[in-house]
Order: sequence, then C-alpha cells, then structure tokens
Amino acid sequence: MKQSVSLREIKKAALRLKNVVYKTPLVYSYSLSEVSGANLYLKLENLQRTGSFKIRGAYNKLYSLRGKANCVVAASAGNHAQGVALAARLLGIKAILVMPEGTPINKVLGVRRYGAEIILYGDTFDDAYSYAKQLEVNHGYVFIHAFDDPEVISGQGTIGLEIVESLKNVEAVLVPVGGGGLISGISVALKERNPGIKVVGVQSSSVPSMFMSVKKGKIVETRGFVQTIADGIAVKRVGEITYNIVKRYVDDIYTVDEDEIEDALLLLTERKRVVVEGAGTVGLAGLLKKKNEFKNKNTVVVISGGNIDINVLARIIERGLVKSGRLLRLVVELPDVPGSLGKLASLLGEVKANIVQIFHDRFSRNIPIDKAIVEITLETKSFNHQEEILKLLRQSGYNPIQKG
Repeated sequence: MKQSVSLREIKKAALRLKNVVYKTPLVYSYSLSEVSGANLYLKLENLQRTGSFKIRGAYNKLYSLRGKANCVVAASAGNHAQGVALAARLLGIKAILVMPEGTPINKVLGVRRYGAEIILYGDTFDDAYSYAKQLEVNHGYVFIHAFDDPEVISGQGTIGLEIVESLKNVEAVLVPVGGGGLISGISVALKERNPGIKVVGVQSSSVPSMFMSVKKGKIVETRGFVQTIADGIAVKRVGEITYNIVKRYVDDIYTVDEDEIEDALLLLTERKRVVVEGAGTVGLAGLLKKKNEFKNKNTVVVISGGNIDINVLARIIERGLVKSGRLLRLVVELPDVPGSLGKLASLLGEVKANIVQIFHDRFSRNIPIDKAIVEITLETKSFNHQEEILKLLRQSGYNPIQKG
C-alpha cells in the first residue's frame, strides 16, 4: 500500500491545530527515572483538551470537511467520541457518536457536554463501529474513523513534532497502541526527522491485535470479548493504513498484562500525582517490563489519556495497596461481651496498625449467640508489618482470617 501519511501532512496539521489544542508538557521524572533506569520524560496528553490526544486527529479531519459535510458519525470507546464532539462543535458540524453500552460514564458525560448526539450500542468498540457504518450507509453521514484515516493519523502525529521540538536528543519513545493511529502518526513524525529514534508500541495482552498482526505478517483479528482496564485500546482489528505504517516505522511492539497496567497506573498516581486511564498507562508498563532495553536512554513515554472512571481508579488504588502490603483485611471472631472490640483495637494500636474501616456483626444467623464477627481493614507499612500483626493476634488468642 502506498504511504498515505507524510511529515509534510503532519506539519500542515500542526498549523491547523495551533490555536485549538494545547502543546502538552513534556515532563522529566526523577522518581520514575530511578525506578525504570531510563532518563524518563512523560508526554502528558492526559492534560489535553477532552482529556486525551484524540482532539488532534478529530479536528484535523473535520477541518478538511468544512462546507462538505453537514453531519458526521463516529464509533468510539470514549476518547475519540469526545474529540469528534468538541471538533464538531468548534467547526459547526453536527456529530452523532456511537459508543459501546459499557463505556465509562465519565466519557459519555464528556461527549454529552460538547453537544453531540450519543447512541449506546453493543458490548465492544467493534459492535459500535458496525452500527456507525450502518448509519453512514443509511443516512449519508460522513464517517470519521478513529484511527485508519490519513488526516486523523496526521493530527496525532503532531505529538511527535512536539516531542522532538522539546527534547532534541530523544532516543526512544513508547506509545500506547489500539488501532494504531497514534503510533502511526508519531512514528512518521519522529522517523522522518531522525531515523535513529527507537519507536516502540505497547498494547494490552488482552487484545493484542497489532502485536499479533506484526508477528504474523498480516492483519489478524483477535477473537472474543475480553474485559480490560485498557478499554480505550481494546481494538480487535487494526487498520490497513496503520498496519502498513507500523510495519515500516515502528521498531517493536510489546504487550503488558492487566496487573502490569494496574501497577504502572498506581505508580503514576502515587509518585507523580498524574491521573491516567488504563490505555494511557501501557507505555510506562511496557518500559518497566523491558527496563534493560532503555537503560540510561533519553526516553519518552506518551501518556495518551486521563479519562478514567473515578470508581475504577479507587478500586485500582485499593488493589494496589493490598498487593504492596499496605492494606490488610481481616476477619476476627470475638466474645460478644463489653470491651471485646476495645481490647482488639488496643492490640492493633500496640503494633501501629491504623484502622481504616471496621464492621461489627452480632446478628447474622451463622454466628454463635455468644460471639461477634469483626471485619476490619488496616493500613499497614509492609508485608513484614502484616506478619507482626497476625502473630500478635494469634498469641493473644485470636484466630484472624486474612481476606483478599
């Protein structure tokens, strides 16, 4: 297939976007550099308008349709929809966005805030895509592809221009991959400026469509529906244009599992106070997985978006605290007499265990009449600290059961 995206087109897109998008910060992280071994910079597209990079490609595409389209339609897991909605509002074009029914509520509300019409359809991006294509055929709307479109790709490529302008000696860039639009644009912008820059895509192992396609030498569609925290890149089939660009310009594709994504997300939240969605975190997860490949290199991780449901973020934080030995959940049986709960609390205070939450149950049918059950959540310092707590409780006549 003929190359359909060029550095010239990306530069043209940059001029169109100059007064529309933010030139997002490229921030050096001392703490994450120490953890990863790389000289690590974060390209913070989570601070972009709509909370992700998608406004770049969407606006560039819709700009080219001025006077040619009265209504556009798009399918999206959330971020592309917000980008199209805002771009359509800025350019005075009607937009209809088809989103999977399970799309996080914050992304649905974001689209609604920009005034676009929303249709929730199907379980996956691919279901929403099929329905949006039906609307295109039935009503003559112009379809705005989320990734497999030269003007969308050129818009995303403006991130690559900003990286090389801000960091002249960049050596490696890690980019999240779903359908491939983001990494296609960035790789063209970087490689056409400096072929020596290493460009790596990172994809969720739950939906490894680009990874498998590159490995097999042809576009491969992943099968089945898999729930992933990286819902923004859960694309089962990559684009024709993006696949060919990735083959030509991208040096490697990594995959990361759900635990690795969660760990990276928690690290960004705690160390950098950066709120990131699962898809936006995979670049850092890939770097941490392949540390030796980037040791002492000037490395950029693209943080592609920050539109995470706050309830999901809360669960990830709690799970991360449990996995790192900083949260302990126990079930303890007590005599149902005055002072029992106070005695337990005093014991926990002796070993500096901070009580976060407690539930005292005397009435459930499976509890003996002279007993009470306490479910207690403790803030702890480490796994060693947890062992100290458990040992003291056992020595004091309790039989604590650890949960989760």
